[in-house]
Amino acid sequence: MRQAVRHVRLARLPADAGYDSEANHRLCRKKLGIRSTVIPLNRRNTARRRPKTQYRRQMKRRFHKRVYGNRWQVESVISRYKRRLDSALRARNYAAQKRECLLRVLTHDLMILKRAA
Repeated sequence: MRQAVRHVRLARLPADAGYDSEANHRLCRKKLGIRSTVIPLNRRNTARRRPKTQYRRQMKRRFHKRVYGNRWQVESVISRYKRRLDSALRARNYAAQKRECLLRVLTHDLMILKRAA
């Protein structure tokens, strides 16, 4: 999240239940300036009806189902990307990994343009 916020201003963060922790909510709201998080509550290992912590209670009250429902668009792109271009990087050092990522994104975009033409 810290890297993403350096490049893009986010007002609302839709994320997966795996990111539902008070620490993640606090990081997004207080340190990164994200106004709200849209993360479904992870109810594993708890019988509580009402979340204990401040940000999780607030998120439960204001959960945006419509916004969270748009996550499928991102998930489908990631899935297609992994199927076509593999999910693992082959480069070993950070600079080479960065170049490989950029090349894969460019390749993916060219594949989309070719298909549209």
